[in-house]
Amino acid sequence: MPYPNLFSPYTHGDLSVPHRIALAPLTRNRAVGTVPGPLNAEYYAQRASAAILVTEGTQPAADGQGYLDTPGLHSDEQQAGWKLVADAVAEAGDGKLVVQLMHCGRVAHSFYTGEQPVAPSAIAAAGEVFTPEGMKPYEEPRELPTDELARIRDAYVDAARRARAAGAYGVELHAANGYLLHQFLASGTNQRTDGYGTDVAGRVRFVVEVVKAVVAEIGERHVGIRVSPGHQFNDMSEADARETYDALYAELAALDLLYVHVLDTSSIVGYDVLEQARKAYPGTLMVNEGFTQEWDVDGADALIADGKADLVAYGRRFLANPDLPARLEAGAELNEPDDSTFYQGGPKGYTDYPTLANA
Repeated sequence: MPYPNLFSPYTHGDLSVPHRIALAPLTRNRAVGTVPGPLNAEYYAQRASAAILVTEGTQPAADGQGYLDTPGLHSDEQQAGWKLVADAVAEAGDGKLVVQLMHCGRVAHSFYTGEQPVAPSAIAAAGEVFTPEGMKPYEEPRELPTDELARIRDAYVDAARRARAAGAYGVELHAANGYLLHQFLASGTNQRTDGYGTDVAGRVRFVVEVVKAVVAEIGERHVGIRVSPGHQFNDMSEADARETYDALYAELAALDLLYVHVLDTSSIVGYDVLEQARKAYPGTLMVNEGFTQEWDVDGADALIADGKADLVAYGRRFLANPDLPARLEAGAELNEPDDSTFYQGGPKGYTDYPTLANA
Protein backbone atom coordinates (compact mmCIF):
# COMPACT_ATOMS: atom_id res chain seq x y z
CA MET A 1 0.00 0.00 0.00
CA PRO A 2 1.68 3.25 -1.11
CA TYR A 3 0.00 5.53 1.46
CA PRO A 4 -0.34 3.54 4.71
CA ASN A 5 -1.35 6.47 6.89
CA LEU A 6 -3.96 7.88 4.54
CA PHE A 7 -5.49 4.41 4.29
CA SER A 8 -5.42 3.58 7.98
CA PRO A 9 -8.83 3.27 9.67
CA TYR A 10 -10.02 6.10 11.90
CA THR A 11 -12.30 5.84 14.93
CA HIS A 12 -13.45 8.54 17.28
CA GLY A 13 -16.49 7.98 19.44
CA ASP A 14 -19.14 6.37 17.25
CA LEU A 15 -17.44 7.56 14.05
CA SER A 16 -15.58 4.70 12.37
CA VAL A 17 -14.24 5.03 8.82
CA PRO A 18 -11.96 2.71 6.83
CA HIS A 19 -9.59 5.42 5.57
CA ARG A 20 -8.89 9.17 5.92
CA ILE A 21 -10.05 10.58 2.54
CA ALA A 22 -13.07 12.89 2.59
CA LEU A 23 -15.02 14.61 -0.17
CA ALA A 24 -14.66 18.38 0.24
CA PRO A 25 -17.73 20.59 -0.21
CA LEU A 26 -18.09 21.66 -3.84
CA THR A 27 -20.69 24.04 -5.22
CA ARG A 28 -21.94 22.50 -8.48
CA ASN A 29 -25.11 24.54 -9.26
CA ARG A 30 -27.16 21.51 -10.23
CA ALA A 31 -29.98 21.44 -7.67
CA VAL A 32 -32.60 22.79 -10.05
CA GLY A 33 -35.01 25.08 -8.22
CA THR A 34 -32.97 24.54 -4.99
CA VAL A 35 -34.25 20.95 -4.68
CA PRO A 36 -31.84 17.98 -5.00
CA GLY A 37 -32.98 15.45 -7.60
CA PRO A 38 -31.95 12.16 -9.21
CA LEU A 39 -28.89 13.67 -10.88
CA ASN A 40 -27.58 14.94 -7.53
CA ALA A 41 -28.28 11.56 -5.95
CA GLU A 42 -26.29 9.84 -8.70
CA TYR A 43 -23.35 12.24 -8.24
CA TYR A 44 -23.04 11.64 -4.50
CA ALA A 45 -23.66 7.91 -4.80
CA GLN A 46 -20.74 7.69 -7.24
CA ARG A 47 -18.52 9.14 -4.49
CA ALA A 48 -19.87 7.03 -1.62
CA SER A 49 -16.45 5.45 -1.04
CA ALA A 50 -15.31 8.67 0.66
CA ALA A 51 -14.90 8.35 4.41
CA ILE A 52 -17.09 11.44 4.78
CA LEU A 53 -18.98 13.14 1.95
CA VAL A 54 -19.39 16.84 2.74
CA THR A 55 -22.06 18.18 0.42
CA GLU A 56 -22.22 21.43 -1.49
CA GLY A 57 -23.27 24.49 0.48
CA THR A 58 -26.97 24.25 1.33
CA GLN A 59 -29.16 27.18 2.40
CA PRO A 60 -30.71 26.73 5.86
CA ALA A 61 -33.10 29.60 5.04
CA ALA A 62 -34.48 31.11 1.85
CA ASP A 63 -32.71 34.42 2.51
CA GLY A 64 -29.34 32.66 2.47
CA GLN A 65 -29.14 31.93 -1.27
CA GLY A 66 -26.44 33.63 -3.31
CA TYR A 67 -25.95 31.32 -6.29
CA LEU A 68 -27.97 29.70 -9.04
CA ASP A 69 -29.44 26.25 -8.34
CA THR A 70 -27.79 25.70 -4.98
CA PRO A 71 -29.84 23.42 -2.74
CA GLY A 72 -31.78 24.43 0.32
CA LEU A 73 -32.93 22.52 3.38
CA HIS A 74 -35.79 24.61 4.72
CA SER A 75 -38.81 23.02 3.05
CA ASP A 76 -40.40 19.58 2.94
CA GLU A 77 -39.67 19.33 -0.80
CA GLN A 78 -35.98 20.04 -0.25
CA GLN A 79 -35.86 17.55 2.61
CA ALA A 80 -37.36 14.89 0.36
CA GLY A 81 -34.69 15.70 -2.22
CA TRP A 82 -31.95 15.20 0.34
CA LYS A 83 -33.54 11.91 1.38
CA LEU A 84 -33.18 10.80 -2.24
CA VAL A 85 -29.47 11.65 -2.02
CA ALA A 86 -28.96 10.04 1.39
CA ASP A 87 -30.70 6.82 0.33
CA ALA A 88 -28.56 6.61 -2.82
CA VAL A 89 -25.34 7.10 -0.86
CA ALA A 90 -26.35 4.49 1.74
CA GLU A 91 -27.09 1.97 -1.00
CA ALA A 92 -23.82 2.65 -2.85
CA GLY A 93 -21.25 2.61 -0.05
CA ASP A 94 -20.31 3.24 3.56
CA GLY A 95 -19.44 6.94 3.33
CA LYS A 96 -20.97 9.27 5.90
CA LEU A 97 -23.10 11.96 4.23
CA VAL A 98 -22.73 15.37 5.91
CA VAL A 99 -24.80 18.29 4.61
CA GLN A 100 -22.96 21.60 4.67
CA LEU A 101 -25.26 24.38 5.89
CA MET A 102 -24.24 27.64 4.22
CA HIS A 103 -26.08 30.92 4.68
CA CYS A 104 -24.51 33.43 2.30
CA GLY A 105 -25.25 36.46 4.46
CA ARG A 106 -24.08 39.63 2.74
CA VAL A 107 -23.14 37.73 -0.44
CA ALA A 108 -26.69 36.48 -0.89
CA HIS A 109 -28.59 38.46 -3.50
CA SER A 110 -32.13 39.73 -3.98
CA PHE A 111 -32.19 38.19 -7.45
CA TYR A 112 -32.42 34.80 -5.72
CA THR A 113 -34.13 35.72 -2.46
CA GLY A 114 -36.40 38.62 -3.38
CA GLU A 115 -35.16 40.63 -0.43
CA GLN A 116 -32.20 42.61 0.86
CA PRO A 117 -29.36 40.42 2.15
CA VAL A 118 -28.71 40.22 5.89
CA ALA A 119 -25.36 40.43 7.68
CA PRO A 120 -23.73 41.23 11.02
CA SER A 121 -23.20 44.83 9.84
CA ALA A 122 -24.39 46.89 6.88
CA ILE A 123 -21.13 46.56 4.94
CA ALA A 124 -21.36 45.53 1.30
CA ALA A 125 -18.85 43.14 -0.25
CA ALA A 126 -16.81 44.33 -3.20
CA GLY A 127 -17.41 42.45 -6.41
CA GLU A 128 -20.26 40.89 -8.35
CA VAL A 129 -22.42 37.79 -8.29
CA PHE A 130 -23.48 35.69 -11.27
CA THR A 131 -27.15 35.60 -12.23
CA PRO A 132 -28.87 34.34 -15.42
CA GLU A 133 -29.38 38.04 -16.23
CA GLY A 134 -25.63 38.68 -16.06
CA MET A 135 -23.25 39.79 -13.34
CA LYS A 136 -24.77 42.00 -10.65
CA PRO A 137 -22.95 43.95 -7.92
CA TYR A 138 -23.26 42.77 -4.36
CA GLU A 139 -25.90 44.71 -2.47
CA GLU A 140 -25.57 46.55 0.84
CA PRO A 141 -26.91 44.13 3.44
CA ARG A 142 -29.35 44.86 6.23
CA GLU A 143 -27.74 44.64 9.67
CA LEU A 144 -29.45 41.92 11.66
CA PRO A 145 -31.02 43.40 14.80
CA THR A 146 -30.21 41.54 18.00
CA ASP A 147 -33.72 40.17 18.35
CA GLU A 148 -33.54 38.62 14.86
CA LEU A 149 -30.44 36.54 15.57
CA ALA A 150 -32.61 33.83 17.10
CA ARG A 151 -34.40 33.42 13.76
CA ILE A 152 -31.11 32.80 11.98
CA ARG A 153 -29.90 30.44 14.71
CA ASP A 154 -33.15 28.49 14.59
CA ALA A 155 -32.92 28.19 10.79
CA TYR A 156 -29.65 26.28 11.22
CA VAL A 157 -31.27 24.13 13.89
CA ASP A 158 -34.27 23.31 11.71
CA ALA A 159 -32.07 22.52 8.71
CA ALA A 160 -29.94 20.21 10.86
CA ARG A 161 -33.05 18.42 12.10
CA ARG A 162 -34.23 18.04 8.51
CA ALA A 163 -30.83 16.70 7.43
CA ARG A 164 -30.93 13.96 10.04
CA ALA A 165 -34.57 13.17 9.22
CA ALA A 166 -33.56 12.82 5.56
CA GLY A 167 -30.92 10.25 6.47
CA ALA A 168 -27.73 12.33 6.56
CA TYR A 169 -25.12 11.38 9.15
CA GLY A 170 -24.74 15.00 10.19
CA VAL A 171 -24.21 18.61 9.16
CA GLU A 172 -21.24 20.91 8.67
CA LEU A 173 -21.77 24.53 9.73
CA HIS A 174 -20.05 26.72 7.14
CA ALA A 175 -18.18 29.37 9.12
CA ALA A 176 -15.58 29.95 6.39
CA ASN A 177 -14.94 31.58 3.02
CA GLY A 178 -16.84 34.79 3.66
CA TYR A 179 -20.31 33.40 4.37
CA LEU A 180 -22.59 34.46 7.21
CA LEU A 181 -21.00 32.75 10.20
CA HIS A 182 -17.55 33.81 8.99
CA GLN A 183 -18.89 37.35 8.64
CA PHE A 184 -19.67 37.30 12.37
CA LEU A 185 -16.13 36.11 13.17
CA ALA A 186 -14.31 38.66 11.02
CA SER A 187 -13.39 42.16 12.16
CA GLY A 188 -13.86 43.56 8.67
CA THR A 189 -17.51 42.54 8.44
CA ASN A 190 -18.63 42.66 12.07
CA GLN A 191 -18.77 46.11 13.65
CA ARG A 192 -21.62 45.39 16.08
CA THR A 193 -21.78 46.93 19.55
CA ASP A 194 -24.53 44.74 21.04
CA GLY A 195 -22.35 42.02 22.55
CA TYR A 196 -22.07 40.16 19.24
CA GLY A 197 -19.12 42.20 17.97
CA THR A 198 -16.62 44.82 19.20
CA ASP A 199 -13.96 42.32 20.32
CA VAL A 200 -12.94 38.70 19.82
CA ALA A 201 -15.30 37.38 22.49
CA GLY A 202 -18.19 39.21 20.91
CA ARG A 203 -17.40 38.10 17.36
CA VAL A 204 -17.23 34.40 18.23
CA ARG A 205 -20.40 34.55 20.35
CA PHE A 206 -23.03 34.01 17.67
CA VAL A 207 -21.12 31.20 15.99
CA VAL A 208 -20.79 29.40 19.32
CA GLU A 209 -24.49 29.90 20.02
CA VAL A 210 -25.39 28.38 16.66
CA VAL A 211 -23.07 25.42 17.23
CA LYS A 212 -24.51 24.74 20.68
CA ALA A 213 -28.11 25.07 19.47
CA VAL A 214 -27.52 22.61 16.62
CA VAL A 215 -25.72 20.24 19.01
CA ALA A 216 -28.70 20.37 21.34
CA GLU A 217 -30.96 19.37 18.44
CA ILE A 218 -29.01 16.53 16.78
CA GLY A 219 -26.11 15.71 19.12
CA GLU A 220 -22.50 16.83 19.15
CA ARG A 221 -21.20 13.77 17.29
CA HIS A 222 -23.28 14.75 14.27
CA VAL A 223 -22.12 18.37 14.00
CA GLY A 224 -19.00 19.59 12.20
CA ILE A 225 -17.83 23.13 11.51
CA ARG A 226 -15.66 24.54 8.73
CA VAL A 227 -13.34 27.51 9.28
CA SER A 228 -10.83 29.45 7.18
CA PRO A 229 -8.78 31.74 9.44
CA GLY A 230 -7.93 35.00 7.72
CA HIS A 231 -9.27 33.91 4.35
CA GLN A 232 -9.93 36.85 2.03
CA PHE A 233 -12.44 35.22 -0.33
CA ASN A 234 -15.65 37.25 -0.69
CA ASP A 235 -13.82 40.45 0.30
CA MET A 236 -13.10 39.33 3.86
CA SER A 237 -10.54 40.71 6.31
CA GLU A 238 -9.60 39.60 9.82
CA ALA A 239 -7.25 41.81 11.79
CA ASP A 240 -6.72 39.29 14.60
CA ALA A 241 -7.16 35.83 13.13
CA ARG A 242 -4.91 34.03 15.61
CA GLU A 243 -6.75 35.43 18.63
CA THR A 244 -10.17 34.89 17.05
CA TYR A 245 -9.61 31.23 16.30
CA ASP A 246 -7.87 30.55 19.60
CA ALA A 247 -11.06 31.83 21.25
CA LEU A 248 -13.33 29.86 18.94
CA TYR A 249 -11.40 26.61 19.37
CA ALA A 250 -11.43 27.05 23.15
CA GLU A 251 -15.23 27.11 23.02
CA LEU A 252 -15.42 24.18 20.61
CA ALA A 253 -12.99 22.12 22.70
CA ALA A 254 -15.72 21.74 25.32
CA LEU A 255 -17.79 19.87 22.73
CA ASP A 256 -16.94 16.50 21.20
CA LEU A 257 -17.96 17.48 17.68
CA LEU A 258 -17.98 15.26 14.62
CA TYR A 259 -15.01 17.31 13.41
CA VAL A 260 -13.49 20.74 12.91
CA HIS A 261 -12.72 21.29 9.21
CA VAL A 262 -9.87 23.74 8.64
CA LEU A 263 -8.86 25.37 5.37
CA ASP A 264 -5.08 25.78 5.46
CA THR A 265 -4.66 29.54 5.17
CA SER A 266 -1.16 29.58 6.69
CA SER A 267 0.31 31.49 3.75
CA ILE A 268 -2.28 34.24 4.23
CA VAL A 269 -2.08 34.74 8.00
CA GLY A 270 1.65 34.04 8.41
CA TYR A 271 1.49 31.27 10.99
CA ASP A 272 0.74 27.52 10.94
CA VAL A 273 -3.05 27.33 10.93
CA LEU A 274 -3.14 23.54 11.18
CA GLU A 275 -0.75 23.52 14.11
CA GLN A 276 -2.92 26.09 15.90
CA ALA A 277 -6.05 24.00 15.37
CA ARG A 278 -4.37 20.78 16.48
CA LYS A 279 -3.05 22.34 19.69
CA ALA A 280 -6.34 24.02 20.55
CA TYR A 281 -8.93 21.44 19.51
CA PRO A 282 -8.57 17.89 20.89
CA GLY A 283 -11.14 16.16 18.68
CA THR A 284 -11.28 15.10 15.03
CA LEU A 285 -9.52 17.49 12.66
CA MET A 286 -10.30 17.49 8.93
CA VAL A 287 -8.06 19.61 6.71
CA ASN A 288 -8.32 21.01 3.19
CA GLU A 289 -5.64 22.92 1.28
CA GLY A 290 -7.70 25.26 -0.84
CA PHE A 291 -9.95 26.04 -3.78
CA THR A 292 -7.50 25.53 -6.63
CA GLN A 293 -4.73 23.44 -5.10
CA GLU A 294 -4.67 20.24 -3.11
CA TRP A 295 -1.93 18.38 -1.28
CA ASP A 296 -0.28 15.67 -3.29
CA VAL A 297 -0.94 12.28 -1.81
CA ASP A 298 2.50 12.00 -0.22
CA GLY A 299 1.81 15.30 1.51
CA ALA A 300 -1.61 14.17 2.72
CA ASP A 301 -0.15 10.91 4.01
CA ALA A 302 2.50 12.88 5.90
CA LEU A 303 -0.15 15.09 7.53
CA ILE A 304 -1.77 11.99 8.99
CA ALA A 305 1.57 10.47 9.99
CA ASP A 306 2.68 13.68 11.69
CA GLY A 307 -0.57 13.99 13.63
CA LYS A 308 -1.50 17.32 12.01
CA ALA A 309 -4.78 15.94 10.67
CA ASP A 310 -7.13 12.99 11.10
CA LEU A 311 -8.93 13.37 7.75
CA VAL A 312 -7.94 15.07 4.49
CA ALA A 313 -10.64 16.50 2.23
CA TYR A 314 -10.17 16.50 -1.55
CA GLY A 315 -12.31 18.59 -3.89
CA ARG A 316 -11.09 18.82 -7.49
CA ARG A 317 -9.57 15.33 -7.43
CA PHE A 318 -12.79 13.82 -6.10
CA LEU A 319 -14.86 15.82 -8.58
CA ALA A 320 -13.03 14.20 -11.50
CA ASN A 321 -12.46 10.79 -9.91
CA PRO A 322 -15.62 9.34 -8.36
CA ASP A 323 -13.62 6.36 -7.08
CA LEU A 324 -10.72 8.45 -5.77
CA PRO A 325 -9.84 6.25 -2.75
CA ALA A 326 -9.58 3.15 -4.96
CA ARG A 327 -7.45 5.01 -7.50
CA LEU A 328 -5.08 6.35 -4.85
CA GLU A 329 -4.77 2.99 -3.14
CA ALA A 330 -3.96 1.33 -6.47
CA GLY A 331 -1.60 4.09 -7.58
CA ALA A 332 -3.76 4.49 -10.70
CA GLU A 333 -3.75 7.45 -13.05
CA LEU A 334 -6.22 10.20 -12.17
CA ASN A 335 -8.73 11.90 -14.46
CA GLU A 336 -8.15 15.63 -14.90
CA PRO A 337 -11.04 17.92 -13.90
CA ASP A 338 -12.69 19.95 -16.66
CA ASP A 339 -13.01 23.46 -15.22
CA SER A 340 -15.41 24.55 -17.95
CA THR A 341 -18.08 22.16 -16.64
CA PHE A 342 -17.85 22.94 -12.93
CA TYR A 343 -20.95 25.14 -12.84
CA GLN A 344 -22.65 24.72 -16.19
CA GLY A 345 -25.44 22.34 -15.11
CA GLY A 346 -26.42 18.92 -16.42
CA PRO A 347 -24.55 15.59 -16.30
CA LYS A 348 -21.51 16.63 -18.39
CA GLY A 349 -18.56 17.09 -16.06
CA TYR A 350 -20.75 15.96 -13.16
CA THR A 351 -21.69 12.30 -13.40
CA ASP A 352 -19.78 11.23 -16.54
CA TYR A 353 -16.19 10.96 -15.23
CA PRO A 354 -15.00 7.36 -15.68
CA THR A 355 -14.12 5.06 -12.81
CA LEU A 356 -11.45 2.40 -12.96
CA ALA A 357 -14.18 -0.16 -13.57
CA ASN A 358 -15.53 1.61 -16.64
CA ALA A 359 -12.47 3.44 -17.94
